[in-house]
Amino acid sequence: MERLSTLCYIEQNGKYLMLHRTVKENDVNKDKWIGVGGHFEYGESPEECLLREVKEETGYALTSWKYRGIVTFVYGEDTVEYMSLYTADGFTGEPIECDEGELEWVDKKDIPSLELWEGDKIFFRLLDMGREFFSLKLVYDRRDVLQYAALDGAPMELFDEIREDGSRTGVVKERGVVHEDGTLHATVHVWIVRPNGRSGYDLLLQKRSGCKDSNPGCWDISSAGHIEAGCDRLESALRELKEELGINARPEQLREIGTRRCGFESEFYGRPFRDNELSTLYIYQEPVDIEELSLQESEVSEVSWIDYMECRRKVTDRSFQHCIYEDELDMVGKALGIRKEERI
Repeated sequence: MERLSTLCYIEQNGKYLMLHRTVKENDVNKDKWIGVGGHFEYGESPEECLLREVKEETGYALTSWKYRGIVTFVYGEDTVEYMSLYTADGFTGEPIECDEGELEWVDKKDIPSLELWEGDKIFFRLLDMGREFFSLKLVYDRRDVLQYAALDGAPMELFDEIREDGSRTGVVKERGVVHEDGTLHATVHVWIVRPNGRSGYDLLLQKRSGCKDSNPGCWDISSAGHIEAGCDRLESALRELKEELGINARPEQLREIGTRRCGFESEFYGRPFRDNELSTLYIYQEPVDIEELSLQESEVSEVSWIDYMECRRKVTDRSFQHCIYEDELDMVGKALGIRKEERI
């Protein structure tokens, strides 16, 4: 079943007019908060549908609006809806009661705390970023769990929300949303090491690409990345080694040394960034010739070997631009057998 519809977010004084869909029992949007709008009538244009639906649901006659995007909404096996997405900042008339649910003006900063479709959080982020127009595809299963998302035809990264013990909550979120709301998610950190005659081991550090969404241009772990929704830790660690450095490692070549909570709050490119991770750490000790590595340009700008103790000292030096955690280095040192007094 394919349908055409409009969805509009009317804004005023830093707030959006939100509709809490509570009336219809067989409503796919039951109990969720969305904008106002509805399905096309025969022969209607998107704008005609927009103006009619807003008037019917709110009592307002729009005087200023903007076409912001097309959202392809796929739900289960039999529902495909193409939603024309609008924002509006001008209207006349008096509000009326809506027979679809309750209308409420909600501060934009409070929107994420509402019961929303996970995909709606994506286009709220895009609207907030000032994207002029976009095409967003969202695929859900019948449990309302996000299965796939694509922006302008390019797949987006999806992560499982996890609990403190690492178990999955059943909620799947898009990467940008995760880093805006600080959702706990899983990552893998792989430390590549080789023996030396100084502290006992060198560490391979990578320098993050200048286009990374966080800590661009900083020295970092040998290889690290997020665990994508539905994937496991070891699978993700092997994938990151291959993608970032071109290393085809086997599962038995990675030694798991523990997990740790990490995170920070900062701002990149003028937007807040909240990282909240449960990271699984691995050590890779197979021979590596950095001249033969194939670096992923979008992730890694260069790599370099550094003595463990020198690295341990540098992470406390403010002139060394890095995003390495001291306690994680201690975990690596302990796993390599470097005595505690030598790690201080």
